Amino acid sequence: MRILSNRKFVFYSLLLSFSSCYIIAQNQNSGLSQDPKFEQLLNEKRKINPSLTVNDSYKIQIYNGGSENAKKTLNEFKQEFAAIDATIVFNTPNYKVWVGNFRTRIEAERNLADIKDRYKNVLLIKPSR
Repeated sequence: MRILSNRKFVFYSLLLSFSSCYIIAQNQNSGLSQDPKFEQLLNEKRKINPSLTVNDSYKIQIYNGGSENAKKTLNEFKQEFAAIDATIVFNTPNYKVWVGNFRTRIEAERNLADIKDRYKNVLLIKPSR
């Protein structure tokens, strides 16, 4: 390892001390600007969300398995039962096709009887948050 001569040491120390004088830290005045429409949309979402309760609704699971078959099952279901909502939910490692958003168990069981004729492994579920 090389040892710097005294002149070089003094030169580098002075250079370092003078250059550090020009270093400026961040300003404390950092502001955030957002579009006023964003706040309006957020308020609308807050109004809607309390009325949507996942725990109070029943769903029917018509498929549990791979991604491609889930998409195919979802498309087939939407063609046959256009009036009932359907969605794909991913729970590692499976994709699940859930249909309906039924308020009561009786309403879900009525639809379950119709859907059971078409699909094999059908489950009535009540998803939790």
